[in-house]
Amino acid sequence: MSRIATRFAALQAQGRKALIPYVTAGFPYADITADLMHGMVEAGADVIELGVPFSDPMADGPVIQKAGEKALALGIGTGQVLDMVRRFRSRDTTTPVVLMGYANPVERYDLRHGKDAFIRDASAAGVDGVLVVDYPPEECEEFATKLKAAHMDLIFLLAPTSTDQRIQQVARVASGYVYYVSLKGVTGAGHMDTGAVAAMLPRIRTHVKLPVGVGFGIRDAATAQAIGKVADAVVIGTKIIQLIQDQPHEKVVPVAIEFLRGIRSALDA
Repeated sequence: MSRIATRFAALQAQGRKALIPYVTAGFPYADITADLMHGMVEAGADVIELGVPFSDPMADGPVIQKAGEKALALGIGTGQVLDMVRRFRSRDTTTPVVLMGYANPVERYDLRHGKDAFIRDASAAGVDGVLVVDYPPEECEEFATKLKAAHMDLIFLLAPTSTDQRIQQVARVASGYVYYVSLKGVTGAGHMDTGAVAAMLPRIRTHVKLPVGVGFGIRDAATAQAIGKVADAVVIGTKIIQLIQDQPHEKVVPVAIEFLRGIRSALDA
């Protein structure tokens, strides 16, 4: 059983919902990420999504795009992201870490380091799951099989526009959890309709037997609590990036901890 499956099983037994914060690796400072990850765990995070910076992030809104651009300018690539996970793992061997990003950095890493190097090195670093936004399920069954052999899960996005056929395709290949994008558009866009989310999740669960996390548009404790009533996990990214983007180095971790503690309390209420 993967670390992700173990964590969700424990949460289910406790009757609790997973808190999954997202941060861009290497943002807002190149050396902050491992400490920020530890701080998020201290605040109650159950799984951490770590964004791999990429120059053309099609699913990301302006806030996360700018975070990725800054991280790239600081020299953060896939190799540096794996180093950050390694550093985090030296003190935390239980919290699942998911890399979220795009096909280009994965394939470029393999071109530079050899076939399947990304899977080998991510597993060795302590990565538990991979979410590749632009890998459609029908084209990556082999990738999913290789990840599972390396004890990692392949996580997929589902959207309000996903057909039953697409949900079935994802259900066949996915493991760990699935990530339901609560609105049409990019990260941080629009106003979340919790009623629409609640109506969509039973349709997803008809085909998908994994935990369902919901993200894109969760900004505060009230929204997180409303989504936590219907989903298995709440994913928050853009709001965290906004809160830490202009902070001095010493304030980044405390600011993230304070915000996430409020979300954790709301989910547990």
